[in-house]
Amino acid sequence: MSQNGGAARDPDAVARFVEEFALLLNESGIPRMPARTLAALMVDDRGRLTAAQLAEQLGVSPAAISGAVRYLMQVQLIVRKREPGDKRDHYSLLDDPWYEAIMSRDKELVRWQSMLEEGARAAGVDTSAGRRLSQARRFFAFVHAELPGLMDRWRAQEQRG
Repeated sequence: MSQNGGAARDPDAVARFVEEFALLLNESGIPRMPARTLAALMVDDRGRLTAAQLAEQLGVSPAAISGAVRYLMQVQLIVRKREPGDKRDHYSLLDDPWYEAIMSRDKELVRWQSMLEEGARAAGVDTSAGRRLSQARRFFAFVHAELPGLMDRWRAQEQRG
């Protein structure tokens, strides 16, 4: 592995981080193999590895990596790229993967609001279930309305360094 900021990387510590961070991501709902794959990409200085490199680093089969990268691309945390003349795909982190992942959920928030409103009407707006569904709809409407401002503040903070 490479040097970072003048300090030598500790391969054992990096491997431990990958597994521990993947476990944390897994506990948060990201499947285990995509979590490990994401963590491996995050600790790579370039943020870019081939499927073969990921499989070797994580000690898993190429099939496991195939499913993991498909999931990570679907949730917009990584992209697949191919260099001119190279026959291998490289999987790369986006410049700001967490921002992109959160912003991609914006359309889902609108769909969830609509479905929750429909559910509240179906359950009866004056029933306990209807009130619970309406509260969930209001929550997602609030998050949807606040998200652009929150993300703008994040970008401004990142520009300040």
